[in-house]
Amino acid sequence: MKNNDDVLNLVFKKIDNIEYEINDEDIVTILEKQDHKIQRFFRKLKLKIPMYKKIELDKYSSYIFLQIDGIKNVKDLGKDLELKYGEKAYPLYERLLLFLNHICENCNYIEKLN
Repeated sequence: MKNNDDVLNLVFKKIDNIEYEINDEDIVTILEKQDHKIQRFFRKLKLKIPMYKKIELDKYSSYIFLQIDGIKNVKDLGKDLELKYGEKAYPLYERLLLFLNHICENCNYIEKLN
């Protein structure tokens, strides 16, 4: 079982082939390619299946996603988030760890480096 220091020292990086867009308000939209053989088959039948599923992150998630660089650890990310959003980011590490775990384990947008 990891203790708090171990968790705060975790470092993440974006996966190499992730595609995303950033709008004028620094909101990130993740582009998930829909390229399964069934989807390709239906496209050949001229059905309108988009090439990408678009997932728009909120302002907090977008900010953190853009900060993930393979160098900053969870503690650094939390400090950055607190500096930018103050008390609106609370409960800080509970939310941050939940988000990082979700986009790492469930979405595969990022990966742990340590």
